[in-house]
Amino acid sequence: MRATFALRSAARTPLIRFLGRRSVPQSVDHTPRPHPASPSGILPDSFAAYRIKAQQHGPLGRASFSQGIGRSSGASLGPIQPKQGEFFDRDELPSRFHRLPWSEAEIEAIETGGASLCA
Repeated sequence: MRATFALRSAARTPLIRFLGRRSVPQSVDHTPRPHPASPSGILPDSFAAYRIKAQQHGPLGRASFSQGIGRSSGASLGPIQPKQGEFFDRDELPSRFHRLPWSEAEIEAIETGGASLCA
């Protein structure tokens, strides 16, 4: 218990040292500016105007939700067909790309956690 007491009573010295005194700038310009990598280089008029034009996983504006997205079934949106060369499932590919069936030895090894391979 003495070691804990000795550690608590020791003065803590930080391992990092700063050069000079702390100085707070007298004037900082907090006016909003567009980001340097902004494609337009201008700020939006308001946040509401920004949300109307912004896209993130679909339109963000309230008007887009009232047009029927989420209010109708997926079947009413029409059929979805893959493009040429695209497939939705591995079973639609040629047979060389199909899943291989499990062998009895593999099933036994999985069920026993690999213990059947050592026995």
